[in-house]
Amino acid sequence: MAVASGFATTISGAKMETLLSLNSSSYSTSSVSFVLPQDMRVSCKPPRNNYRRKVLLNNKGGGVRCEVSTASNDVALAAEIDPARVSSMSALEQLKTSAVDRYTKERASIVVIGLSIHTAPVEMREKLAIPEAEWPRAIGELCGLNHIEEAAVLSTCNRMEIYVVALSQHRGVKEVTEWMSKTSGVPVSEICEHRFLLYNNDATQHLFEVSAGLDSLVLGEGQILAQVKQVVKVGQGVVGFGRNISGLFKHAITVGKRVRTETNIAAGAVSVSSAAVELALMKLPESSHASARMLVIGAGKMGKLVIKHLAAKGCTKMVVVNRTGDRVAAIREELKDVEIIYKPFSDMLTCAAEADVVFTSTSSETLLFVRDDVKDLPPVGSEVGGSRLFVDISVPRNVGSCVSDLENVRVYNVDDLKEVVAANKEDRLRKAMEAQAIINEESKQFEAWRDSLETVPTIKKLRAYAERIRLAELEKCLSKMGDDISKKTRRAVDDLSRGIVNKLLHGPMQHLRCDGSDSRTLSETLENMHALNRMFSLETEVAVLEQKIRAKQSQK
Repeated sequence: MAVASGFATTISGAKMETLLSLNSSSYSTSSVSFVLPQDMRVSCKPPRNNYRRKVLLNNKGGGVRCEVSTASNDVALAAEIDPARVSSMSALEQLKTSAVDRYTKERASIVVIGLSIHTAPVEMREKLAIPEAEWPRAIGELCGLNHIEEAAVLSTCNRMEIYVVALSQHRGVKEVTEWMSKTSGVPVSEICEHRFLLYNNDATQHLFEVSAGLDSLVLGEGQILAQVKQVVKVGQGVVGFGRNISGLFKHAITVGKRVRTETNIAAGAVSVSSAAVELALMKLPESSHASARMLVIGAGKMGKLVIKHLAAKGCTKMVVVNRTGDRVAAIREELKDVEIIYKPFSDMLTCAAEADVVFTSTSSETLLFVRDDVKDLPPVGSEVGGSRLFVDISVPRNVGSCVSDLENVRVYNVDDLKEVVAANKEDRLRKAMEAQAIINEESKQFEAWRDSLETVPTIKKLRAYAERIRLAELEKCLSKMGDDISKKTRRAVDDLSRGIVNKLLHGPMQHLRCDGSDSRTLSETLENMHALNRMFSLETEVAVLEQKIRAKQSQK
């Protein structure tokens, strides 16, 4: 490593040998720390992903970012290995020895590894998409990875994002990316080319923006909030959808509701379905808008919205293909002025042959239309432009890309909807500024809640310490009182001891909470935590995080 050689003259021989032995290929993308004799640490880190503008601004110029800090102020990543042991330990042994100690000092991070309509084409997103029914299985597999403690999956037509609590940031990202590659068959290199990575506060802010509709293709659209709610609904009771991740998603739902209540971001906003209808009408001659033959395949949430928007645009007759007729009948009851003809899937090709515009919005994981299906369909009339339109808003796609190679056929997918939303984007961006202020405020509240969780182990240990003393002294007292004391007396003495302990602990417990309910800062709370740890020797017990990491390692 070029950076290491620059410090060769200032690092002692034993420590230099240790550092060089740890410089293996597995650490090529991680933060690398050098322990200097002057009690100073130099940490060289790769720049964070520049998917978001504010992250990019913090990393102008790219390259490696180096930070210098004194060891007394550093809470913690560099673990020193006793020089006396270096000569008798192999590089692998040193790595194993230092790994646990190093990462027990690193706070678990919330990380999002994702691909969205802003970073990846639909061809990539559909390969990585995870059906809702598979979310619990995915959470279980992700939490089985060495450095992943909690997980959640948000997979929609516009995004596939995995949220995790990682015991180590770069190792967690590496494991999740490899898992994504294994489950999808997409090479890691391709995923890395299109993915975005966000950590902690940036990850929190991103999900809040997603829930508020600020990160959607159609700014302010409401369907994404329902999808975030579904993540929580599916995750309930699933091992791995833990306290941090569930708290994050529940708070995101609150943010999404608040933004839509307090701002007019959703006023006049269009959905993906309405944008699909707008796109189709843009591609048809205006004179044919009322007469074009419309076919909608799929009567789920997206399909129902397509039908409603077609009706709003003046379409009075359409054919709907669905697996069953129940949903179509319910839609027909809502839109009594529109003639809606139901057809089963077995009639799909026949219906397509009689349609000028075909909308597809099903959850099928296999293509509904391929080249051989479409090439034999009869041509459409010149009054609709002479080309049959396929508007596919499904992910995975329902219409194969090869269909667009046919003459007199035009295929559009969700990525093509950008043309529609560009016109009203400027107006909605102004509205988004109001929403962003709310999101910033809510992000601070969530971070305060999450920071307060750091004191939970100390609270538990202090309570356990006090309870051990209480029980020991209670036993001494009861033994002195003899065996003939009544149950009522025993209960009274037990209640007395419990009440005394609770009243004594009330003050310290209050000073260990930093949840935004008072003016106490996080730094004050952490100072109180460290003081109590020292006073009652609570740090002598095995840390909760260390237990988790050792448990993960024992599973290998």
